Amino acid sequence: MARLAVLGRRASWHVAQIALACGRRGVECDVLPVQAIAAAVGDGGRSSGVRAGGTPLDAYDAVLVRALPAGSLEQVVFRMDALHRLARHGVRVVNHPAALERTVDKFYTSALLEEAGIPTPATRVVQGFAEAMEAFLAMGDVVLKPLFGSEGRGMVRLADPDTAYRVLRAWEGIGAVFYMQEFVPHGGRDVRALVVGGEVVAAIERRAEGWKTNVAAGGRAVPFALPAGWADLAVRAAAAVGAEHAGVDLLPAPGGRVLVHEVNGIPGWRGLQQATGVDVADVLVGHVLGRRRAV
Repeated sequence: MARLAVLGRRASWHVAQIALACGRRGVECDVLPVQAIAAAVGDGGRSSGVRAGGTPLDAYDAVLVRALPAGSLEQVVFRMDALHRLARHGVRVVNHPAALERTVDKFYTSALLEEAGIPTPATRVVQGFAEAMEAFLAMGDVVLKPLFGSEGRGMVRLADPDTAYRVLRAWEGIGAVFYMQEFVPHGGRDVRALVVGGEVVAAIERRAEGWKTNVAAGGRAVPFALPAGWADLAVRAAAAVGAEHAGVDLLPAPGGRVLVHEVNGIPGWRGLQQATGVDVADVLVGHVLGRRRAV
């Protein structure tokens, strides 16, 4: 029997979906908390020496990462180091820890997209208030985003100098990095494409009354048939960050352009699944374990 370790929370809807998909396929699925990762060195290289809750992670056919919880700098670095050690010892970790590092960091993602020739909104990343105000005044209408974060949490649109001054001063006070992306008029609509194994398995258009379209922030999801060029763009974006599965956000822009403004390496798919009927967990488990979809 194949064995899959899922690093995440038992109470998570996504983890529950993965467990159900494993059950239908006859796959043993163990849910283990990332916070319980521990490691040992000095066994002569006989194993990866990485455990979670006392369970050796190299005993599984694959490890699927469904959560990277916040923690101290030491905790976060250790967890990633442990995942890298697993991968170096031949354990299949999805997404690969290098891809997780790239996608959890918006600057890293944006830089890789540009280097791969993938169109993305103009972005400025600075560390000081004066530089942030200068960048805002140069662009005029921006979305200020936490460098780390997802589901639209913490994003602020700045179009007024007085408001920008107050918000940027507040961010300065907490020692934040200022990641500022040009606001692209989109009529309250964008597209989320889910890529698994180099293919788009489903896509939705996200609609909202305001400028935030994230389903977690109140946006509505409807099925969307991706034009071939858009699907290719999504697949290329996932490949640019080395992600085997990813949620790629596509932004139709004025002049017929299509921009990639985010790649999520631990994507949510609840709204997408409800809108399209695609059993994403089954597709994902099949990909991770190298099997076809369950009948």
